[in-house]
Amino acid sequence: MITAAGLLSEIGSVPYSVTEHAAVGLAESLSITYGDQGIKVFALCPQAARTALTSTNEGGVAAVDGLMEPDQLVEAVFACLKKKEFLILLHPEVKLYMQRKTSDYDRWLQGMRRLQGRFFSGEPLKKP
Repeated sequence: MITAAGLLSEIGSVPYSVTEHAAVGLAESLSITYGDQGIKVFALCPQAARTALTSTNEGGVAAVDGLMEPDQLVEAVFACLKKKEFLILLHPEVKLYMQRKTSDYDRWLQGMRRLQGRFFSGEPLKKP
């Protein structure tokens, strides 16, 4: 499993962000290399799910769009696998964020810096 950080970056953790980006690149390369040989590769990229880890920090910045419950996550994964699409995006916002990132990279970077500022200032991140 990769996370949305592999597509969007993780605020506050350069090593995590770089590792997740590498995992997306690996999954892409495997799909390109072996896809025509019948080997299907998927990149599961959720934002945040309720787990023991997220219970201690409320999901951090990844939970800005809410935490997905484990049973919701499982159902969504199976629904996405049936579609046989490479990217399994369980939070619909991730696709929108990716589109914004690729359509205007500088604006996206500026928005991520604003989000980082809010995160480190302790300002609430949840949407109203």
